[in-house]
Amino acid sequence: MALKAAARGDVPPFFVMEVMRAAAERAAAGDEVLHLEVGQPGTPAPRGVLAAAHRALDGDRLGYTVALGIEPLRQAIARHYRDVYDVAVPAHRVIVTTGSSGGFVLAFLSAFEAGDRVALAEPGYPCYRNILSALGIEPVGLPVDRDSRYQPTVAMLEALERPVDGLIVASPSNPTGTMVRRHELAELSAYCADREIRLISDEIYHGIVYDFAATTAAGLNDDAVVINSFSKYFSMTGWRVGWMVVPADLMQSVERLAQNFFISPPTLSQVAAVAAFDCHDELKANVAVYAQNRELLLDRLPAAGLDRLSQADGAFYIYADVGHLTEDSERLCRDILAATGVAVTPGIDFDPVRGRRSIRISFSGPTADIDRAARRLVDWIPSQLKP
Repeated sequence: MALKAAARGDVPPFFVMEVMRAAAERAAAGDEVLHLEVGQPGTPAPRGVLAAAHRALDGDRLGYTVALGIEPLRQAIARHYRDVYDVAVPAHRVIVTTGSSGGFVLAFLSAFEAGDRVALAEPGYPCYRNILSALGIEPVGLPVDRDSRYQPTVAMLEALERPVDGLIVASPSNPTGTMVRRHELAELSAYCADREIRLISDEIYHGIVYDFAATTAAGLNDDAVVINSFSKYFSMTGWRVGWMVVPADLMQSVERLAQNFFISPPTLSQVAAVAAFDCHDELKANVAVYAQNRELLLDRLPAAGLDRLSQADGAFYIYADVGHLTEDSERLCRDILAATGVAVTPGIDFDPVRGRRSIRISFSGPTADIDRAARRLVDWIPSQLKP
């Protein structure tokens, strides 16, 4: 009898990785690539973080830490909520995680049973859907669009044929960059509280905002699970360190799961991350570059035939509806890369139903690269594709 793989691992691939592979192959062949597909900052970790890491490497054994994270980092994160949001978050409710990805696994395992239903926006970050599915939890897609600013609404939840046990809200969102305003998040939070729906708030792009401030669910709903990360605003993607704000009723479960799944988050990353909160001047300069890139693309993309764009309130993404140009966004992205050297991501990762009619464009790189990429798209797309 042949051995078999577990069905829980049969989740869709992350197609952006295929784009990155094709871009790397092109670069290895000596051809230029302008990276507008990568969902990470184009800048290194802040100088203060690097200096702290060097000190730790020189003087620390870097053994395991406790599963919940080192106390100085938990305290620093709690102060961050006070300083940035004027919200009191007790340090004992802060749990340091192995990136936000580790946080999502812990949140879903502790908050939901197999067979539960969790609502999430589509388009949205594909790993929500795939992690939920692997854990035997049913993802329930909410078909958001420009009219809803690509964010879930109470009306969408009320229109579902069957109730849900959880709701994931991401603000700013990947792939659209859109945000929920404070009153909208408060309305969703109150709806969830009234119906015993667990709210999971993905806040990993907080800090990268343009037109209005981000609101944390930690100040609205004591039963919500808040997930954040040092990857995006703090420019520490490869350090694999994030955090959760965990409600009291889940603390014991999350701690025990963290002990068994991860032992502890990376020690070097935790020690260095404490210094990140002293680097806001450098980090705000990064955000100023993203803002310049955003304005450049919003101004130029319509001339390339890309005029159906997400509002991009935050993060470093624009989501473009290309349904008037093609029904195969994956092929369109391949053709753009081959013809122009510009790498962008097909929407099929983010929306399994409508993703073949959309693409995601990241503007986290240097402004000179964004400018050259925009010029190439303007030159090539109108000449090849007729609406």
